[in-house]
Amino acid sequence: MRLKECKDGLGTKNKLYVKSRFAVCTGASFIQYWRKKGKPVGESAFNMRVVGTIAKGSRDIKLKYFFTEFDKAGKTSTGGLLISARTAIKQTWPASAKTKQSGTLPGGRSFDSLKNQSFTQTFTVAKGQGSKPDDLVFAAWQPTVKIMPPPGYDFKGDQGGTTFIFAPRWDAAQYVTKGGGAAVFNNVVPMYYSTKAGAPERAAAQHVKDALTNPAKTKPDNARKKVPGGSVQDPLHRLFHNKKQRDANRSRAIATCVKYWGKDYTKDPRNPTVKRECDEYPFASTYEGAAKKVGGKYADNFSARPIRDSENRAGGLLLSGFMTKNRIIDSQGAKDYDAYYVVVR
Repeated sequence: MRLKECKDGLGTKNKLYVKSRFAVCTGASFIQYWRKKGKPVGESAFNMRVVGTIAKGSRDIKLKYFFTEFDKAGKTSTGGLLISARTAIKQTWPASAKTKQSGTLPGGRSFDSLKNQSFTQTFTVAKGQGSKPDDLVFAAWQPTVKIMPPPGYDFKGDQGGTTFIFAPRWDAAQYVTKGGGAAVFNNVVPMYYSTKAGAPERAAAQHVKDALTNPAKTKPDNARKKVPGGSVQDPLHRLFHNKKQRDANRSRAIATCVKYWGKDYTKDPRNPTVKRECDEYPFASTYEGAAKKVGGKYADNFSARPIRDSENRAGGLLLSGFMTKNRIIDSQGAKDYDAYYVVVR
């Protein structure tokens, strides 16, 4: 991500811009109102933006700090105004995991010398320090700035501050990619399906759309049905390690297709040459799948319907590719471990 893209993404109000799970940025503005002997004499200001990127398949997270838009007016002494920056690691989970960093940040550079300067730090966590089964390490760190006025001056306004907290994650999930694992920014991301004519997953996409927008009209019958997965606030969570639960999700969906469309649901009555498969949403590979129970009873908070086999497979391939590309891992039932949602266009 380039600086301009970060600036455009943040605009004037956003504290965080997420391009992907491998590129994010944050930033802050700092304004100083200079005073001498208690009287206002001038103003100064600058911006700091921090771009975080992760190369494909890498455990290294690169943070690049940009200091830009320096301005001043009135009587100031910006040559003696000292600015320092650092990345504060708030916490890691597990707490025993150790981060390794390299690179430098300004440790007391003057306002004048920092104009249009950039600095780079790299953070990583070695494999083998995380929680089982996927060697997971989470962290929370926050870029901070401290500003010191020169002798003879004081000022109101910003004498330091923080930007939005970065939330990286490391894993070594072998079912995503083989090898030493990689890092991501642990953001909730969208997966896109299309209902446009010619889209190979069209019927699967229409099914998801119906389940999200008009769930009470889908099968199984449940007037109170509210199917998840359509927003950041109500996402889906990948289920991988519990094969028994995945199979149960699939079996319950198929039982629904049989119940409402008969044992011959695989045959399209309008076109005998078309083979159909039972499509389910939420997907069988999620904790929100068809066999989810609430209070010991099936929640019936899902939808199943027969669709053309080629469109069902196309939807499945899109889902599989999305999981790998975005490094979506088994959330182990915890909402803050990993999540995604579906956007139908």
